[in-house]
Amino acid sequence: MSPMEQNTAMIEAGVLELVRSEREKALSPREWKFRLRGYGYAVKTVGGAQILTRLTTGAALGKLPPEFS
Repeated sequence: MSPMEQNTAMIEAGVLELVRSEREKALSPREWKFRLRGYGYAVKTVGGAQILTRLTTGAALGKLPPEFS
């Protein structure tokens, strides 16, 4: 497990719901990531896992569940 994954906290329920909602609206993973940027979030892939981060600081918010892959 990488240091980034070890230092991530659980993603808040409201933020996770926003991410889930935007994923359902998007036609592709690329569009989904673009839509998240509008809310100030980014998705980084680290060791095969998707990590939700803040766009402005790069701070990791937590590992996304496998359903987002």
